[in-house]
Amino acid sequence: MPEEKQTLEILREWISLSSRIVFFGGAGTSTESQIPDFRSATGLYHTEGRQAYSPEEMLSKSFFYTHPEDFYTFYKTKMLYPEAKPNLAHKALAELERRGKLQAVITQNIDGLHQLGGSKRVLELHGSVHRNGCLFCGAGYTLTELLAIPGIVPRCKACGGLIKPDVVLYEEQLDSDILHQAVHAIRQADLLIVGGTSLTVNPAAGLVQYYRGSRLVLINKTETPYDRLAQLVIREPIGQTLGQAVWGEGIEL
Repeated sequence: MPEEKQTLEILREWISLSSRIVFFGGAGTSTESQIPDFRSATGLYHTEGRQAYSPEEMLSKSFFYTHPEDFYTFYKTKMLYPEAKPNLAHKALAELERRGKLQAVITQNIDGLHQLGGSKRVLELHGSVHRNGCLFCGAGYTLTELLAIPGIVPRCKACGGLIKPDVVLYEEQLDSDILHQAVHAIRQADLLIVGGTSLTVNPAAGLVQYYRGSRLVLINKTETPYDRLAQLVIREPIGQTLGQAVWGEGIEL
């Protein structure tokens, strides 16, 4: 495996040579924005404490309907970070899009930081906390509006119906149209950068298999099942890596 400096030089060269870059990222993309990931040693799934239910159970569709108060208690305290700001990873990807090189960001994140960082074409596989809808009348609410509703369980101001975040919960299917767009983008990519994801949860993880090019870059602090297929593996922080690859040395968060 090339040394860190060499990997950055290779990544810069590949970015320079490419015009159909696609980025596919997960929770690790936002950890430098102080949003915890899920499956690392310090991630959400390993720090649940003395809760009666596991995070996976509380983030399921059936739990949402049967235990809305427990769901929203967990959701509001563990899943929402309204003060979080885009980090260098988000900003670097937006810059590549502005340069006409990056064609799409495919994200498993629900935090909306890619858009806040300036990216225009973002395919949100798991939805977004910034979109919320009444299950009875369909009225929409932003995250700010949702958090301003009194009480633990937000109810629609118009009809009193239960409001659900537009996020994909366990037991729910991914949006087929978003999934189709993601597959198409990856198939057309001449450089696929995968970052901040363990690549262990399907169907999202399986998207990497649709890449047909010869420049697959994995940026993740831990090993993934796809490391052996990648032409370049980088173990450094993703914000630092993409920031230096796009703007050069000396970039700071």
